Amino acid sequence: MSFVGRIVMPGKIVKFDPEDFVALNQLARDRAMSFQELADEAFRDLLKKHHRPTDLRQTLRESVGGSRAHSHRKRTEHRKRSTRH
Repeated sequence: MSFVGRIVMPGKIVKFDPEDFVALNQLARDRAMSFQELADEAFRDLLKKHHRPTDLRQTLRESVGGSRAHSHRKRTEHRKRSTRH
């Protein structure tokens, strides 16, 4: 078996409550998606929610301008709080 040109994806075992598993499988069927596609979307959304990069390009962009973006975000949050008197 040749692994030339294949990408090896890391894996984790995730356990669900039976009711959640049934609901997620039904959602995947309703949206004509695989369970993996549904999980990929969910984890991307979770990373975005917590302001984490979701791909290599975004990771590199943030590593170059990370300190500027962080300080800009802090200034913006400070301004929002100070205008709410």
